[in-house]
Amino acid sequence: MATAMVAEMATHPVSDAADRSAPDSQPTSIAFVDDHPTLLAGIASLFADDPRYTIAGTASSADGAVELAASGRPDIMTLDLSMPGDVFSAIRSIAERCPATRVVIFTAYADVDMALRALDAGAHAFVLKGRPSEDLFAAIETVKSGGLFVSPDFSPMLIGGFRNRARRERERPAAKLSAREQQLLQGLFEAKTNKEIARALGLTEKTVKHYMTNLMTKLKVKSRLEVVLAAKRLGSPYNIDGLAPDEND
Repeated sequence: MATAMVAEMATHPVSDAADRSAPDSQPTSIAFVDDHPTLLAGIASLFADDPRYTIAGTASSADGAVELAASGRPDIMTLDLSMPGDVFSAIRSIAERCPATRVVIFTAYADVDMALRALDAGAHAFVLKGRPSEDLFAAIETVKSGGLFVSPDFSPMLIGGFRNRARRERERPAAKLSAREQQLLQGLFEAKTNKEIARALGLTEKTVKHYMTNLMTKLKVKSRLEVVLAAKRLGSPYNIDGLAPDEND
């Protein structure tokens, strides 16, 4: 996701006043979520005065955001990161349950890690509160059209964060499998059952299940099929390059 997001990420020019004079045939519905009542009222009134938008509602917590998204089905939801509840979980929930609602993060925190978490969770824009209000208008128009938006003075930091994360992922060492785990892996490649693998290796079926559980944990997967797929992605000595076995049994 990071690579694609860097490629698509853009900061868009601020809309001029003339752009606001021609509303779409169907106004964009927006919901606002922030735990500061005065700020919340101010933002809502700013957009209420624009004929391009209608206000779908307001909320002041992460749980409230999820409920508002489900009940109001707004086109856009602005969301602060600093408020009661698990905001990142709320973003994921909205992205999964209400995919038509585009989440715009509107926050005072110029924090790269928080921005990455929000975008990974499903947000489409990251706007800093210290920026001119036109940034928020530009972000909403951008995500409404299917794009991504980041406040101009923050986007270089965020792109740097993506690049650093991609570099760390490339440098992360491959999982090391023991010789016994490699033997189990070979059995899986040959479509053998646990009982057949146990018989071939001279082990009990219970021991094979124990090794299989450890193998799933090591490869961060939850099924035999996922073990095979993960091994194929990483590589193995069995006609799959790149996964170095550990000498310890």
